[in-house]
Amino acid sequence: MMRRVESSVEIQQPASKVFDAFAEPSLLKKWWGVERCLVEKKQGGLYSLAWGASQQGYHYVSTGIITVFIPVRELLIDHFVYFNPEKEILGPTYLSIKLEQRDDTTLVHLVQGGYQSGGDWDWFYESVKEAWPKVLQLLKDFLEKN
Repeated sequence: MMRRVESSVEIQQPASKVFDAFAEPSLLKKWWGVERCLVEKKQGGLYSLAWGASQQGYHYVSTGIITVFIPVRELLIDHFVYFNPEKEILGPTYLSIKLEQRDDTTLVHLVQGGYQSGGDWDWFYESVKEAWPKVLQLLKDFLEKN
């Protein structure tokens, strides 16, 4: 059975602002530290994020295809692949982001799944399991202050 990572956070902002934080390149750069990105905001569009830009290229890249694009409600990136110069190419996985608008808050439920077992996959799974709660806290802090 493939493993998956789940994480949730409640943010005191409307779902539209939370959705934009995952879809707008300028916001991805501000809250997630993405250095370069290409997001084609439509079903079938590319979702490509890069960190650690240098003259030699990028240190980390995550890229996939948007298979569900429902503004304010859901973003699903499939065929999600992770490139790291020190590891095997890891993928495909999927990244699901679902938003639930409550009175004055938005519940963000994130799932990244499709992890295989063994080798670099175990490292990847453990890294992501530790990282997503921290990343969602960064998102919450950014959106509630801006």
